[in-house]
Amino acid sequence: MIEDWAWTPVAGLFGLAVGSFLNVCSLRWPREESVVSPPSRCPGCGEGVRWYDNIPVLSWLVLRGKCRWCHEPISIQYPVVEATTALVWAGVVYVHGPSWEAFRGGLFLTLLFGISLSDARFYIIPDEFSIGGTVLGLAAAFAPGGIGWIEAFTGAAAGYLSLWVVAVGGTWVMKRFFPGRLEEAGVDQAMGGGDIKMMMMVGAFVGAWGVVETVFLGSVLALIVFGPMAAFSKRLIPLGVFLAAAGAVAYGWGDALVVWYLTAVVGLPPQG
Repeated sequence: MIEDWAWTPVAGLFGLAVGSFLNVCSLRWPREESVVSPPSRCPGCGEGVRWYDNIPVLSWLVLRGKCRWCHEPISIQYPVVEATTALVWAGVVYVHGPSWEAFRGGLFLTLLFGISLSDARFYIIPDEFSIGGTVLGLAAAFAPGGIGWIEAFTGAAAGYLSLWVVAVGGTWVMKRFFPGRLEEAGVDQAMGGGDIKMMMMVGAFVGAWGVVETVFLGSVLALIVFGPMAAFSKRLIPLGVFLAAAGAVAYGWGDALVVWYLTAVVGLPPQG
């Protein structure tokens, strides 16, 4: 019988394959392109990528980051995403063992990673990540070790409604007190619908409390990291990137954060 620790490298290899597919999804879905056809090809010369040049990480290293045929550079994003996704899947299996919770965690963190890639590059969160991820999150709630279907459905509703209220309120404030700023940024509302649907997906995986933590931490991170830059450049804040990072924190350390807040900030006595 295979020991639990031995599943970690197996999960890492699985994560490499998932990361390779995630690269395709994060680049094609925002442009409304199929992830099946056409097959992978060099953007420079258009030559199709052979299977032996499509091995995650290894092929990029062997080819020294260049196309075999035209020698145009291949973005380092490909091996970085593949290696990071491998670490994600290896990590969740190392923590939870070969279990449904490890699969649920790996799936959630992969979706968040894909969202951050798409939003950072295209300012778009594809429905395949958000709505499709919501369906997967709700389904995974019925598996052993999950948060339970009631918490998952409640979290999905809370995630959607909380960001919808913020979007509507933020749009009113911007139009009322900062007229013209939305038009300068080329948008008609303070928050995109992709962020709202994304939080529905997050809630399906981490529940209502996780939604609260994600929105709070994501907003703080966005203001600290990107807020000053956006104020001067008038660029939009890719909020999905920061919500994704916060969602990962909420999944990994959400319960510990709640306990810390209730004891250190609110002043409640520690429980048992």
